[in-house]
Amino acid sequence: MIYDRIKELREKSGYSQSALAKKLSVTRSSVNAWEMGISVPTTQYVVEMAKIFCVSTDYLLGVDEKEYMTLDGLSKKEIKVLYDIIDCFRCEKSN
Repeated sequence: MIYDRIKELREKSGYSQSALAKKLSVTRSSVNAWEMGISVPTTQYVVEMAKIFCVSTDYLLGVDEKEYMTLDGLSKKEIKVLYDIIDCFRCEKSN
């Protein structure tokens, strides 16, 4: 559910509820209500949180289980390093 994802992504990103609320220009109690499942963020805030957490809106909404990472602003060399690291992790898991 979206409330689980918001909390998971917020904590994983190191944001407090207050810090996320400030980035979204909402109150801390709004973020708390979203995380508790009392209310649901509007489409505008779903899109903003997806951008903040670098995930798709589908992932945030629980429609897609895959996490995505944006590589915008990285050089080709930096992107290659990331792919090499990912390949290394995949090889370790398959052994």
